[in-house]
Amino acid sequence: MAEDVVQEALIRAMKTWPLHGTPDEPAAWLLRTAKNLAVDQLRREQTFHRKQPEILAGMEDVGEGPGDGGYDLVRLLFICCHPALPGEAQTALALKTLCGFSAGEIAKAFLISEVAVMKRLTRARQKIRELALPFAMPEEGEISERLDAVFRVIYLLFNEGYKASSGERLVREELCAEAIRLARIILEEPLTRTPRGFALLALMQLCAARLPARTDDAGNLLRLHEQDRAVWDRELIAAGMRNLARSGVGSSVSEYHVEAAIAACHCAAVDPAATDWVKILGFYDRLVEMNDSPVVALNRAVAVARVSGPLAGLEAIEAISGSQRLEGYHLYHVIRGVLLGELGRNDEGVVHFRQALELAEVPAEREFIARRMQELG
Repeated sequence: MAEDVVQEALIRAMKTWPLHGTPDEPAAWLLRTAKNLAVDQLRREQTFHRKQPEILAGMEDVGEGPGDGGYDLVRLLFICCHPALPGEAQTALALKTLCGFSAGEIAKAFLISEVAVMKRLTRARQKIRELALPFAMPEEGEISERLDAVFRVIYLLFNEGYKASSGERLVREELCAEAIRLARIILEEPLTRTPRGFALLALMQLCAARLPARTDDAGNLLRLHEQDRAVWDRELIAAGMRNLARSGVGSSVSEYHVEAAIAACHCAAVDPAATDWVKILGFYDRLVEMNDSPVVALNRAVAVARVSGPLAGLEAIEAISGSQRLEGYHLYHVIRGVLLGELGRNDEGVVHFRQALELAEVPAEREFIARRMQELG
């Protein structure tokens, strides 16, 4: 917002100063104008938030037929994912405009700065204006090329619900449910009913099935081996397994297929000891071949630690290409702290937990990190 109002203040100066003369204090004039613009924008946002309950109530009254609710949102997703826009700009625009993500939430999803996100959004809007892109559903032949970007947005929407990057709540079930609903709507149409779509739906269902056990009654975060598996949603697990089977048509394998297979391994284990970590590590080996993201490599390192011990896990972390991007990611430091603690290197572990505590924003995660620090003394 600061960038926008300063830019607008400068534009107004360029238009008015040649006509009326340069003010005695140009810097003060620009600052005052920018402040006034910012105040106006904040007031508009406050008015919108006050009216938001009425707007939502009105939307709920409309119903759920074709062309309503989720169907309109799906249409807008395809519009935002226009191939004339860079891929990262498509995703950022959809998350910001349609899913209501803040720049900070988008930044955490991509492990980049908020400034970089704002630049992407600005460039996307400029491109839309320059090309006069139509806000209309793409033609039948153009739908397929936009589908990957649409699935990517739904995937990130679910991730933010599964583990919120900010706010008071660790889990935002409503975002997970919305992501699953949108995927189902897309899979109703023959043109968009694809194996990778079923794989994505399976992944989300298998992960969502474990949501009831992710926190205890006090809201504290529970790790997978600490969860009460009796409260996992067995119907949702069964639905996820069915959709994973439906995704097996054809010869292509997407990242969603591999991630869903990992989730299925966890859901199939009757207790923590039954978890097939060797098979999970094999899936992660395949996943890092498909996606060189440092976060994927970090998750693989956890599997390495479960198969070959914490020292091997730490060595796998050290070997991650582009690991400097993880320095600002609190879970990177949590994982290192846990593995160092398992090796008895408590002082080193506490250093990483302290860094994680500085970076974590959600209270449940901060409490979790504090408990791990206490365990290490």
